[in-house]
Amino acid sequence: MSPVVELLRPLVISGPSGVGKSTLLQRLFADYPDKFGFSVSHTTRAPRPGEEDGKQYYFVTRDRFTELLAGGAFIEHAEFSGNFYGTSFMTVREVSQAGRRCILDIEAQGVRQIKSTNLNPVYLFISPPSLTALRSRLRARGTESEASVAKRLATALKEIEYAKEGAHEYVIVNDDLDRTYDLFRRVALGEEIVSDSLPPLDD
Repeated sequence: MSPVVELLRPLVISGPSGVGKSTLLQRLFADYPDKFGFSVSHTTRAPRPGEEDGKQYYFVTRDRFTELLAGGAFIEHAEFSGNFYGTSFMTVREVSQAGRRCILDIEAQGVRQIKSTNLNPVYLFISPPSLTALRSRLRARGTESEASVAKRLATALKEIEYAKEGAHEYVIVNDDLDRTYDLFRRVALGEEIVSDSLPPLDD
């Protein structure tokens, strides 16, 4: 266990759905199995094939989510595509108590909420090279309807607009997975990088 990583602030990563955050996280955890812990969010959406409760998400009913929300369990929460998502204080605390750097995968709406707490994380935005490239990635998933793709692209546009306001300490454009991972890995390990420029919004 690295004492350096223990002292690092939590890392909040955000970026549009389909931009590759899950791929980057899986690779990081495989390369550094003892250094990081993922903050597992709660969600009311149904599990996708291969997803396990407590691993990708805690899958809960809408009623249970509402109970947790009313009880002040969440650092942040958001509604997206008709489903609720939330990050609990409990999951972040568990990671920290294990001596690992906590990584949180958060929507832009949640980033705004976290900024009003005392969590004091490092904020990292993963951006697609263009909205056209993001549209292709979402369609290639095979799990999204055209209506869902359109909604996710509209949300992506807002997320990039928010990132252009300087909401994040670092920006990485995922135009090449190996390059992106190298930069992502360095930020996760506490190194400083030069941020990429965000793509134009009118493609």
